[in-house]
Amino acid sequence: MNVFITGATGYIGFNVAMAYRRAGHAVWGLTRSEEKARILSRHEIRPVVGSMQKTEGWAAAAKNCSVLIHAAVDYQTDPFALDKQTVEFLLSLDRQGSQPKTLIYTSGVWVYGNTQGKLVDETSPLNPPNLVARRPVTEQLVLNAAGVRGLVIRPGCVYGYQGGLTGMWFAAAVKEKALTAVGDGSNRWTVVHADDLADAYLRAGESGLRGEVFNITDRSRWSVGEMLNAVARVTGYAGKTTFIPVAEAAKTMGDFAECLALDQHADSRKAVRLLGWQPKHGGFVDNAETYYLSWQAAQSA
Repeated sequence: MNVFITGATGYIGFNVAMAYRRAGHAVWGLTRSEEKARILSRHEIRPVVGSMQKTEGWAAAAKNCSVLIHAAVDYQTDPFALDKQTVEFLLSLDRQGSQPKTLIYTSGVWVYGNTQGKLVDETSPLNPPNLVARRPVTEQLVLNAAGVRGLVIRPGCVYGYQGGLTGMWFAAAVKEKALTAVGDGSNRWTVVHADDLADAYLRAGESGLRGEVFNITDRSRWSVGEMLNAVARVTGYAGKTTFIPVAEAAKTMGDFAECLALDQHADSRKAVRLLGWQPKHGGFVDNAETYYLSWQAAQSA
């Protein structure tokens, strides 16, 4: 297959691009700079230098691909307005090129809101916090598309390699010497390793399915406090871990603070059943030292 990925040098997008390339597919990746384009070229991914705002720069590459994956976020403007605009453009390519198209949209489990320990699946009502309140509308655009096979992936918080939120914890412990978290630490995040997530994208793109949503999370149930203890252990951080109430954290972090304090439990058995997907990583805590060493190496790359 020919595959086009927005955000191909981003945390999720790059790992997804690598999974498709390892599977033998031809991959084109949208990236902002020539420097990052060289990274893609080294990994046999064909770079397309441009931005989501200027679709004319990458439309030709996208229309000739049968799988379109939107994995980019641009915080320089209104991120969710641009997100929706990009999805609408990708959907408009439905009759261009020689092959039927599949569009995979990257959402996230945060759209469920605080599940308070209750297990939720893809049929559960959504209760998104303010930060991601507009995401469900874009999900529906994809799922209800007539000319494109639309799929939605809702990843848990991603860990591994340079890390996402877990990478921020490593940086705080090592560089800032101040390990903090929003909430009291008892809340549990749903998480997934970057490789397991990328495998789900690959299976979804190869599936031929349409109109489906997939939660993609591993089976671990570590609390934020337990994950922070693991960070302190592997980094040698001997200071105090500070837990900040949501209202206080929101003064500097805005709506992001509420998301960091969510307590969630998401069911990913639909992906197991329909995609044959199985997470191979057991969670962040057990192999925290491996993830820390990988994060360290990424800092000097």
